[in-house]
Amino acid sequence: MTSETTLTAALPAEHRERLVRIAQEVSFEEGSRLFEEGRRADRFWIVRTGTVTLDVHVPGRPPAVIESLGHGELVGWSWHFPPYMWQLGAEAMTPVRAYEFDAVAVRAMCAEDSAFGRAVATWVGRVVAHRLHAARIRLLDLYAPHGSGGQS
Repeated sequence: MTSETTLTAALPAEHRERLVRIAQEVSFEEGSRLFEEGRRADRFWIVRTGTVTLDVHVPGRPPAVIESLGHGELVGWSWHFPPYMWQLGAEAMTPVRAYEFDAVAVRAMCAEDSAFGRAVATWVGRVVAHRLHAARIRLLDLYAPHGSGGQS
């Protein structure tokens, strides 16, 4: 992921500090599933250490990995948009330490403070745009006759 989508680069210090104040520190063992596609998105995480992969369900096959996330990156954006259902799955590929956030509490903070809400929405929007691009490239690598190829 690009540095502009990590928590440190995406949010001004005062918004970042406000968000981290409500975080819980959590850990996931290697192989743990953080969430499953189609389930309720009621929380999200910022990776502190370790690697989380995002994957998509493929009937009759193992999940296809779309992207790997590391330090400072947002795990989960579906909590921000109705109907608040995960669009992908996520798994800890290594032991992971992360900040966990309650989605309802963060959405309430966004509603109460328009500047904070705008900053969070812009950040999440950048993450979504980046992930869509990454998914497109990954699908081209998997299914196009010659992979994603070079830039034209």
